[in-house]
Amino acid sequence: MKNIRKTVTTMVATAVLAVTAGACSAPTTVTLVGEAESLSTTAGLVIDGETVADSDLFAKAKAEGSLSLYSGYVENSEKEVIKAFTQDTGIKVNLVRLVPNRLLERVLSEQGANKLGADVIRTSEYSSVSAMNEAGAFTPYKVPNFDQLDETVAYENGSFYRVFDPAFTFAYNTALVSEADAPKSWQDLLDPKWKGKIGTTQVGAGGSSASLVRFQLDALGEDYLRGYAAQQPRIFDSSGAQQESLSRGEILVATAVVSSVNIASSNNAPVKFVVPEEGFALYDYFLGMTPEAQHPAAAQVFMNWNLSKRGASVFSQIGEYPADSNAPPPVVMDIQLPAIDTGLPRRGMPEDLARYGKDDQAIWNEIFGYIG
Repeated sequence: MKNIRKTVTTMVATAVLAVTAGACSAPTTVTLVGEAESLSTTAGLVIDGETVADSDLFAKAKAEGSLSLYSGYVENSEKEVIKAFTQDTGIKVNLVRLVPNRLLERVLSEQGANKLGADVIRTSEYSSVSAMNEAGAFTPYKVPNFDQLDETVAYENGSFYRVFDPAFTFAYNTALVSEADAPKSWQDLLDPKWKGKIGTTQVGAGGSSASLVRFQLDALGEDYLRGYAAQQPRIFDSSGAQQESLSRGEILVATAVVSSVNIASSNNAPVKFVVPEEGFALYDYFLGMTPEAQHPAAAQVFMNWNLSKRGASVFSQIGEYPADSNAPPPVVMDIQLPAIDTGLPRRGMPEDLARYGKDDQAIWNEIFGYIG
């Protein structure tokens, strides 16, 4: 037993050293998103043949020079978006990043005091974005392609928009788990060999976790969750913390967001995601413009860009499913993710999350013995 423990400890230590060494040798600026195929600013802002902003709006936005973004999106992913936007437009984005529940508290507090500091707000969870909207934190704004967007993208006459959906599946540490031994399905995670070596986020961590649990209950059943709980997983309060633990080799397998795995891998972390045969969860991210924006023109350009074909391409390159139903599914780490119409990506629908949310949380907490 002592020799086995020593071997496992050595393997984990070696993996951590490998990640650390890789991080030291990695470039300080990681580039996941390529440049636009074509970009012109002679007659406004035209990217890949699509007018993102006319001459008047773009001139005003350039004069403002910057905008303030409040975001609940994963920080590393949001920074990739900002990098691409600033590269395309020359407009600086000042980011305030908070986990979604803290972001909701801040927005409602500032809006209630008439001191909302954001020009635009990005957040997950339909319930949160609806609460912000009801509090008056958003103003209707129609992006140029508004008439081509369906009711699952544009809400409340353009008060806010669904922009993309991250994919929530699971991943493994490639320094400690070979591809041959890696789990290929959700059911594989119930193999006794993973006991005490896997991780998951608690159901109340945010819209991502709520959508994952809804998917698991709907597609896999309550007995599956009981089997997963019996594996004694390490429970995390955020997917970001879980991703870091997986990259360091503290756990071997864990639930994971594809885009976060993509960014971690680009920074030399030994991680790879799996497309399970049973499918995986998608969850929504929304974007809206505030009524008292200090940089209204720059905010409008940001809105337009996010809902443009270029924006869809950027999100796809990061690893997200664009809200645009005409956009192709992402190719991430040379893995082609399945199209929506295959039925494998399952979006957590707002009405289902609202209907089942409290019951799902109660079931999950009981099964895992979790007290939040």
